[in-house]
Amino acid sequence: MQTSYSFSNISFSELNKIVSLEKSYNFDKFKEWFETDFELSETDLQFLEKLRKKQYPFLFSYSEEDLKVKFIAPILNQVDFIVNKINDFYHASLKAEINGIEFNGFADYVVAKGVKEPEKPYFFVQEFKPNLGAKDVEDQLFAELLAGIAINESTLMRGAYIIGQNWRFVIMEKDENNNYTAFVSKQFDSLELDDLKQIYKNLQIVKLHYCQ
Repeated sequence: MQTSYSFSNISFSELNKIVSLEKSYNFDKFKEWFETDFELSETDLQFLEKLRKKQYPFLFSYSEEDLKVKFIAPILNQVDFIVNKINDFYHASLKAEINGIEFNGFADYVVAKGVKEPEKPYFFVQEFKPNLGAKDVEDQLFAELLAGIAINESTLMRGAYIIGQNWRFVIMEKDENNNYTAFVSKQFDSLELDDLKQIYKNLQIVKLHYCQ
């Protein structure tokens, strides 16, 4: 019987038994992504400032669903990933096999080629939980990024995880020896306007440059 793991339950130590996986805080890895030229429009700036002011007093007490619907989804909708046969999917079913082990479950949010279901993933966002330790959220995202690489038969996948107001971006990379490195970015506080602008810019760059 084939061994299988759910994205929602797997740990870093379990992942590291399936693949050779390291975590890195080498922020230089994100320079190309984060420093790509993108000018926010006046409409975008007004949207971000209005959203931040409106949600600032309440975000700390939001449930997972409130956080997703009232704060995260408006940002993702404003970016508008739905273009050129690319779509975005919430709570999307995903399955992949890595080194003979099955990974399956539901991704909170994935940008992918596909109409009714994701076929070729480009970018994952995990989770929308307001108050949760980073460890398990990180591990779930790592598993999804590994699955994305397997599905695409590629060597790189991008994503982000969110805990309350805080965002971190992740690049998962596979080398020629089938070793994986999860590069984790610095933390961005979405209630700070400059950080929120950078989060929005990072997402737009994914849409414009990496969804291909």
